[in-house]
Amino acid sequence: MRRRFFVDAFESGAAVLRGEAAHHLGRVLRAETGQLYELSDGQCLWLARTESVGRDEVRFSLVQQLRAEADAVRIELLLAIVKFDRFEWALEKATELGAQAITPVAADRSEKGLIAASEKRAERWKRILVESAQQTRALRIPDLGQGVKPSDAFQGSEALLKLLFSERAGAKPLRDVLEPVAATLRAEQGAGRVAIAIGPEGGWTEAEFASAGACGFMEVALGANILRTETAVCAALAAVQYAFGAFRVGGDAEESGLR
Repeated sequence: MRRRFFVDAFESGAAVLRGEAAHHLGRVLRAETGQLYELSDGQCLWLARTESVGRDEVRFSLVQQLRAEADAVRIELLLAIVKFDRFEWALEKATELGAQAITPVAADRSEKGLIAASEKRAERWKRILVESAQQTRALRIPDLGQGVKPSDAFQGSEALLKLLFSERAGAKPLRDVLEPVAATLRAEQGAGRVAIAIGPEGGWTEAEFASAGACGFMEVALGANILRTETAVCAALAAVQYAFGAFRVGGDAEESGLR
């Protein structure tokens, strides 16, 4: 399976890869002229051939446009800031599981020191998203929002289905919420837009529950067990993808017959 990289734009049958990605391709992977790779600008997907490989720049000629499948569901993840090693692991897995937008949330029970230090981690987090999107062969890199308060995160969501994961007794089983909505959208052949809000250790506060409810979020539960934040991310996104029938359709570059 061919490696995929992200470029800023396609112009006049060509594209240029710059920066760290170009350095990785040229110096670590030791790319040579004439090799084939897949390139995405977030909208279109092309099979491309290397024309020149420099220290910080790789130039390509476009060979063939590839099919870019429409998303079955658009997932917005509102993720409470937790210890950075776990938060960054969650970013990586959320990208692999199809999140298209991720907003760090400075929840009431997030550690204040982590919130204060989060701005300095933004560039590192963006690199994690790029590398994860390349590895999973996504069409686009997830958007990374600025860290915000929960009320701002809840108000900013325009999703059709808004899910707040909760350990409280009154939370509805996720299955009971997802199945009818996903079935309706599949019947209409429309893409769903789902917001998933996952809190920190200790969960959401009463004020945060109230704020989320006022913005149309439903409390849902993944099961009887209490999950860590990063575990809940994986379980929630996998469940949503499954409910909406998201899967990769054939049509990779190898199937085109080009070698």
